[in-house]
Amino acid sequence: MGNYQALLQSKMSVESYSKLAALHNDKVMEFIGSFVEHCEPASVYVCNDSEADIQYVRDQALTLGEEHTLAREKQTIHWDGYSDQGRDKKGTRFLVYKENLENMKALNAIEYEEGLAEIMSISKGIMKGKTAVVQFFSEGPTESTFTIPCVQFTDSWYVAHSEFILYRSAYDHFLKMKDSEKGDFFRFIHSAGELDARGNTVNLDKRRIYMDTQNNIVYSMNNQYAGNSVGLKKHSMRLAINRAGKEGWLCEHMFVMAAVDKEKDRKTYFCGAYPSACGKTSTAMIPGEQIVGDDIAYFRNIGGEFRAVNVEFGMFGIIKDVNAKDDPVIFENLMKNQEVIFSNVLVGPDNNPYWLGMGVDAPKEGKNHLGTWHEGIQDAKGNEVGVAHANARYTMRLDYLDNID
Repeated sequence: MGNYQALLQSKMSVESYSKLAALHNDKVMEFIGSFVEHCEPASVYVCNDSEADIQYVRDQALTLGEEHTLAREKQTIHWDGYSDQGRDKKGTRFLVYKENLENMKALNAIEYEEGLAEIMSISKGIMKGKTAVVQFFSEGPTESTFTIPCVQFTDSWYVAHSEFILYRSAYDHFLKMKDSEKGDFFRFIHSAGELDARGNTVNLDKRRIYMDTQNNIVYSMNNQYAGNSVGLKKHSMRLAINRAGKEGWLCEHMFVMAAVDKEKDRKTYFCGAYPSACGKTSTAMIPGEQIVGDDIAYFRNIGGEFRAVNVEFGMFGIIKDVNAKDDPVIFENLMKNQEVIFSNVLVGPDNNPYWLGMGVDAPKEGKNHLGTWHEGIQDAKGNEVGVAHANARYTMRLDYLDNID
């Protein structure tokens, strides 16, 4: 801890440093200290579980232009860059030691030392002039058999805001860790990198997401789309799959729901797996039934019973075709004045969001992921740009839903 104490104190307010020091966790201090030294942010803000810190993150996302307030003032819009609208499969790779590389080629692997040298070169000084945010979360419920503690280190307030909606805050869990547990946490480092006038990532040619499953760390550089930038989403899933295989449990890309029989006062729980954009959320939201989770689940054998938890606390859902007829519960919640982040949809002159398949006539002009938009406009390649991107999203708490289990 002593190696980084002076550096961290110079980058943090007294309050932020006190939050970090209160954990008495040398592994957390070393992780944060080493990447503050490497990424060189101008300052560092440490979050605990308080509403004050969550509100500060919301406010900073607005102040710095990563999000913008909509007509319903608790809702915000975030736009990713025009070419940063989905997962980067090519740039997402596993860091694999040379002796295992041949067995991992099908999973888009790169030799460990080569990949680590590349990602460390790309990330060197990448946070200059920015504030880095440190957050503590739990995959699954805190203080349970399913808990996996996580630390996120990012320079994006949009990412930080998204994670406060999507995951269970766990600073208090870190405070309660026994000494034997203090080194056991997933680590995520993210930077949006250099930004253009719109606040979008410039160096997409250097977009990389490199995963080190041996040391439970993921490096995500030069991106903003949440599927690439939010560490606790798919990156954490890959770390958890690796851990589960070693420990005898399961991490799966699956929904979990309850079929309700009111006459017999009974619930029957089941799970299902579809690829992204193929109906997990819609199935989990079948009218009359109850949702546990719509994306990622952990499964364990506990006392001879097959038990499951939703890893997440919120939904990062595809918004295309969400409408009053087909997805009434979600649509109703998107229409309320409550905390929702919309991404890559159109914002009309009335400052309301519009998306593909909404079931409502969209304005002929506004702002979207292209920038200033009007019907018929084309991008630089001559392709007509629609109202919203087909992979546009909403980020929302699960406990807003009336049909939550």
